Amino acid sequence: MSLAGLSVLAQKARFLLDENTTTILTGVGVVGTVSTAYLAGRASFKAAELIEEAEKEYPLMGTKEEGGQTVGVVVEVVKQNLSKTEKVKLVWPQYVPATISGATTIVCIVYANKIASKRMAALALASSISQRRMQEYQDKVLEKFGVKETTKVRDEIAQERVLRNPKDTRDVIITGGGDVLCYDMLTGRYFLSSAEKIRRAENRINHELNNFLHASLSEFYEHIGLAPTTYTDMVGWNGNDNLEVQISTVMSDDEKPCLAIDFTPPPSSEYHKRLHD
Repeated sequence: MSLAGLSVLAQKARFLLDENTTTILTGVGVVGTVSTAYLAGRASFKAAELIEEAEKEYPLMGTKEEGGQTVGVVVEVVKQNLSKTEKVKLVWPQYVPATISGATTIVCIVYANKIASKRMAALALASSISQRRMQEYQDKVLEKFGVKETTKVRDEIAQERVLRNPKDTRDVIITGGGDVLCYDMLTGRYFLSSAEKIRRAENRINHELNNFLHASLSEFYEHIGLAPTTYTDMVGWNGNDNLEVQISTVMSDDEKPCLAIDFTPPPSSEYHKRLHD
């Protein structure tokens, strides 16, 4: 293989390593945890054997004259009792492998968490920038074309989204809040509810924003009877936002009326950051 080929191969290997660093480190951490437990157990058994061997009883021999001959006799049985310091000096080498394995495991876990945290922060920043740009774009469209045309475009987008995600391929969630078919454009879920219940949830979120300065997307879903997700726990709105749920009346793939809901402003990942500042 040529030098150029080796260079390309090395670059690919480095890319794969960088992309899978957290997975590799997590795997090493899991293996290290098991290895550390095994090595520590083995060291304990070996240490117990060494201490038992060092402290075992042994006879102290003497001599006596018997029948004109000198014979050996046991004068007394002696047992050596080791101090704690002596025991440590005797057995500490047995624990070196377990200590190295444990230290390596801790380093891998800490480093994997550090890398994951950096990547999460980068993703949150990218998401925040995208959300701000999208909001600026929507504001400019509203300013240039007016409310009527903007609403028309929004409804057309909602209709296309519903047709691209037909109801017959997904479960319809029964929320107990109405019998109107609804589609959540953010999570792609179909559910039964009503415009009144959705508006009440909107009012509750705005109440939270006015009084407590923050509300998560999960809270909105809980108000309309939908289960939260890990993502919805991480995004929401802050006190300087005023939530508006945009409801578009569209037709489902089986030609039945459907309410498609979206949010203005969209929930932001900065909600979680500000909440913990």
